[in-house]
Parts: sequence; structure tokens; C-alpha cells
Amino acid sequence: MVLEAPGKPLEARELPEPKPGAGELLLRVHACAVCRTDLHIVDGELRQPKLPLVLGHQIVGEVVGEGRRIGVPWLGWTDGTCRYCRAELENLCDQAQFTGYDRDGGFAEYAVADERYCFALPEEYPDLQVAPLLCAGLIGYRALRLTRDAELLGLYGFGASAHIIVQVARHEGRRVFAFTRPGDSEGQAFAGELGAEWAGGSDESPPEELDAAIIFAPVGSLVPVALRAVRKAGSVVCAGIHMSDIPSFPYELLWGERVVRSVANLTRRDGEEFLHLAPQVPVRTTVTAFALEEANEALNHLRRGELHGAAVLHLSAAG
Repeated sequence: MVLEAPGKPLEARELPEPKPGAGELLLRVHACAVCRTDLHIVDGELRQPKLPLVLGHQIVGEVVGEGRRIGVPWLGWTDGTCRYCRAELENLCDQAQFTGYDRDGGFAEYAVADERYCFALPEEYPDLQVAPLLCAGLIGYRALRLTRDAELLGLYGFGASAHIIVQVARHEGRRVFAFTRPGDSEGQAFAGELGAEWAGGSDESPPEELDAAIIFAPVGSLVPVALRAVRKAGSVVCAGIHMSDIPSFPYELLWGERVVRSVANLTRRDGEEFLHLAPQVPVRTTVTAFALEEANEALNHLRRGELHGAAVLHLSAAG
């Protein structure tokens, strides 16, 4: 499925089988989860994708000729020599290439990936269930680590990432309050089923002060809302790659040594740690499967907030 230009639906195309270069692997794609980042690319909110582009950066595939199953995440390549890479901050590499953005991704029967940036996948998970761990899980995990030892955690936006991270947080002994779109009683019930102690709309105040909050929804107006909800010295972590403009707010919301910070991409260490941890929790992903040719439908469901958990494209070639 190919994006020819932002703002246009993906188009089904017959493409030549991609050719792996030195150090790359050719994968037969089994599944690829759909991410809000894909939606930001399609909608033109991330403005420098290669075009035409095959989207998809939560790829589960089999190495052609080997039969080995691996996962391909958003981070597809770094130069390894810049000051960020040398400081173990490869997620901030200025020359980084991202899967399904700078490099063709997994909304296709075949994909090519740099072997150094691929992950071995836990055997406990089938293809559909493991795919969302590769971005929703990894970005959520990095965001959770940035809350440090916060005991009472607020999650704003209860989509693919939050439905995974609430399980990890509960496993670590944290308490979780979940915030959904106002009036989303089904989403609030879903959060409760997964371990949230309290769930309400983002227009509601939590019953207790939060130690930290993670904002998964790409809504800038939630930043001052979350700042009002966290205690002094608390943190607000913005976990998305894109967010609408943050409105001005009084300094008193930030005062008291509160911190607002972002999460950018992931490192290979994040992936290794999280994919080792997930089966220990154990994380259970809730997925809605779509055929490859239904990619536009999956994106539209995501845009309208109609999914509980994650959408995953399931390729018939996977059996």
C-alpha cells in the first residue's frame, strides 16, 4: 500500500520485490501494526517523508531463506558516529532513518531492514499480538522510564500505547489513573479491565494528585491539564511524535519544580529491555485485524478513535 502524496488515501500497487543491500535482510511480512505516526504521515503533519512511500514500522516478518522471525521498529538506521550516537542517544541521531518514513515499511508483502536495528521476538506471542509491542509498546516503555519512580501515574489518551503500558506499570506496583476522551465510557471500562484504578474523561480532575503523567494523545491542550493534575516536582511526559500546539498557561502550573519533557523515537536498548520484560508481565495486546488492502480503513478507524487497543494488518501470506 503506497502513499503518493500527503492527504491522499493509500493506493494498492504492484511493486518489485525489494533488494537488500549489505547488512540488510529481506523479510516476508506476516503482520504490521498501524500507528498514529502513520496517520500523522498520511495527514501531512510529519512533512518530510520519502515519496512515494510504503508506510508501516511495527513489522513482524520472516527472514527469506532463513525462516527466522524478527521485528522491525521505527528506528531503522543511525550513523553511529555523531555526538548523540556516541552518547548512547541514538534515538536523537541527526542522520537517523526511520522505517515507514525515510525507508519503505511493512504495509507490503516484502520489506527490507538493516539487521542491526531488528529485534528477536518473544516466542510467546503470535504475529498479530506481538506487532504492537514494536512501537506502541516501545515508545510507551521509554515514556514510562522517564517518569522514574512515580507511584501514581496518569495516562492521557487510552489507545495502543496506554493499553500496553498500564499493564507494565501495574506489574511494577504503580497505581494508574486513565484519562480518555470525555464521554468515552467504553474506553474507561477497557482501562479498568486492564488495571487502571480510576478512569475518567480528560476534562475531569483525578481523585488524587499524580506523581507523573504521560500524554499519549496528540493534543497540546492536555499539557496544562496534566500540569494541574501533577504534584510539585512531578513530571509530564509527552509521548507522541507530533502534537497540536500547546496553549499558553500561567507559570504557576509549572512552578514547584514540575517538569514537561518529550519522548523522541527509541533506542535499541529500549527494544531489548522491553521485549525481554513483556512476556514476564505478561503484556496482553488487544488487536483488531485488517487485511493489507484494508489499510485505509484501519487508518480511518484510528483517526475516529474507534479502536480499543491496536489495529494490525495481517497478511494472508503469513498463513
